[in-house]
Amino acid sequence: MRVLHVYRTCYPETKGGLEQAIRYICKGSTEQGYKNTILTLGESDKEYYFEGTRIVVVKKQFEISSNGFSFSLIRKFRSLTKEHDIIHYQYPWPSGDFLSLFASKKPTLVSYQSDIVKQKLLKLLYRPLELKFLSSVDRIVASSPQYAASSENLQAFTNKVDVIPLGVDETTYPDASDEKMSFWKSQVGEGFFLFVGVLRYYKGLQYLLEAAKINKLPVVIAGAGPEKASLEKYITENNLTNVRMVGFIDEDDKVALHRLSKAFVFPSHLRSEAFGISLVEAQIFSKPIVSCDIGTGSSYVNIHMNTGLQVPGADSKAFAGAMSELAENSELAITLGNNARKRFEDNFTSKRYAENYLSLYQSLS
Repeated sequence: MRVLHVYRTCYPETKGGLEQAIRYICKGSTEQGYKNTILTLGESDKEYYFEGTRIVVVKKQFEISSNGFSFSLIRKFRSLTKEHDIIHYQYPWPSGDFLSLFASKKPTLVSYQSDIVKQKLLKLLYRPLELKFLSSVDRIVASSPQYAASSENLQAFTNKVDVIPLGVDETTYPDASDEKMSFWKSQVGEGFFLFVGVLRYYKGLQYLLEAAKINKLPVVIAGAGPEKASLEKYITENNLTNVRMVGFIDEDDKVALHRLSKAFVFPSHLRSEAFGISLVEAQIFSKPIVSCDIGTGSSYVNIHMNTGLQVPGADSKAFAGAMSELAENSELAITLGNNARKRFEDNFTSKRYAENYLSLYQSLS
């Protein structure tokens, strides 16, 4: 069976959580004899193979509100749909919705990653295309029961919604060398509260900084993004010597920081955070999690008083209190961390993730 995946980016072009998720679907299905192609946008036209998956990159011509497009994408997409048996889209990506109008008639599914939250005016203009797209695909996949139940879009199509939680391939993470561990220990110490991710508006990092101001606990923030300057300004103005921003890090750096940390913090407070693959990464390393209950997949991954603690979104005092509870109760932190590791093994491995998608592909063929 030949599957065409359509999204604005992919691994290894960029290395975010969703890119990894698409990678694991392709990797797992390739091992079962499937042929995968990813059609995506980039800085130049190129084509190559990665882990057995064909990557077709079309040069991006322009971008509107983070939504890239190229007119040559239409011709390439149309051609590729004729070669493949199933078309697998990712939502939200309005360009993908538009491309679907030019597809050959094939079984289709879309992985529904998140509602569109911020771009309210553009969403009104986009709504007719969005409805046509979601109406036309054969199956819609939500990443958690919580998101399937709370999304107005998904509630409108309950008869064709499946739930497949995201998964992570533990074997793709490198070991952290003794030198790497020693380096980071000299830089940030150990026993800190760790955040890893892109510094975006919906990550709620301003509330993490306010929490750190309240409880004075050590916090390490790893990542880059549009909120970097405002976060650094707050740290400077409030003299938060207990908070370190270490910028973008490689995978072995991330492993080292996880191993040195006490717990993982995830203050995302808006529905744009539909799942949070970094939560699953923390569970790989047996780390308890402090996160916000926002009715999305993050509330599915982290179970209150089982794998970590949950607090209301945008509540700095509650977040500070949850961090303090883990800092003051090491036995609780260890128990939650061990439970987190078991939850990863039972629910979020890449093997289980790929197998669920393979079953869905087979049902469509």
